[in-house]
Amino acid sequence: MALEKGPLLLLALGLGLAGAQKALEEVPVQPDFDAQKVEGRWLTLQLSASHANLVSPADPLRLALHSIQTRHGGDVDFVLFWKGEGVCKEANITVHPTQLQGQYQGSFEGGSMHVRFVSTDYSNLVLYVRFEDDEITSLWVLLARRMQEDPKWVGRYLEYVEKFHLQKVPVFNIDGPCPPPRA
Repeated sequence: MALEKGPLLLLALGLGLAGAQKALEEVPVQPDFDAQKVEGRWLTLQLSASHANLVSPADPLRLALHSIQTRHGGDVDFVLFWKGEGVCKEANITVHPTQLQGQYQGSFEGGSMHVRFVSTDYSNLVLYVRFEDDEITSLWVLLARRMQEDPKWVGRYLEYVEKFHLQKVPVFNIDGPCPPPRA
């Protein structure tokens, strides 16, 4: 996999999310969402996609969400890491708040993306990302602060998988950050 594929593929693979909604309005949003409470380290527990071949388990280059940060002004950064043989690179994807709480949008060369914080207790999180370019790709992920699945949250997530006819894809977690370059 080439690093030149850009922020669309980077975020899609890193967050490991996907789905096939007909309309963005079909996706719920967490009531009273507080972005500052989702700051910090997250681990991917479940990953589903509308395109099963979005993430290949045989690909030696791994991309994973490491953490979520907020900025002054309400922007949200997703901190991702590419790691593989001889490759380690950090990437940040920034999305901007919309007029609706818990919803963010951003753009990339040739398209746009929408992010919705679907449901969270701030220890578990269901996240939705929709990319729009030549086609629509919707991504879903179940994140947690610890690598332990809570049956309530897994059940909630699997309801979305069934409702939106999603396909499971491989999950990757990377400790990050990248070590300093060798001199």
